[in-house]
Amino acid sequence: MAISLGVLLLAIVCSAAEMKAQPIDVRGGNQTLNITTGSPGSEPLPVVNTASTLRYRRQAAISKITVRTTCPSQSFTLKVLGTGVTRGVAAPEVTLVNGMLDTDFITNIPNAGFTVTTITLRYTASATFAQGNSAEQGNDVHTVTYTLLVL
Repeated sequence: MAISLGVLLLAIVCSAAEMKAQPIDVRGGNQTLNITTGSPGSEPLPVVNTASTLRYRRQAAISKITVRTTCPSQSFTLKVLGTGVTRGVAAPEVTLVNGMLDTDFITNIPNAGFTVTTITLRYTASATFAQGNSAEQGNDVHTVTYTLLVL
């Protein structure tokens, strides 16, 4: 069984005042996660990808980053977790669901003590046999949006 989930990191939105340098930036390009293996008698094994990073700048006030996704006809499960967060508080792993509202991803980002920080984005794709596969359902293609909000 091969289940493919494409993760596209295309839209980056920032509601902070325009700055000379971008206040938030996703690095690592578009990622593709393919679920291709499973143990006999059990569900397919989830796939983890840590090839992307999120870089953000200190703002004039305490801030936070939210996340959401757009994935029409979503069939499979995709989650994201920020790891290596030293500036702010990482939320627990977020399940990305098409049409979801912006969800807190990193909160309480301080307005002092750093200029720029980078974290790793850990995406986990999973599927069940009941959900079908990419040949039947098509691939999931997510556009994940991270938004930096000054509080």
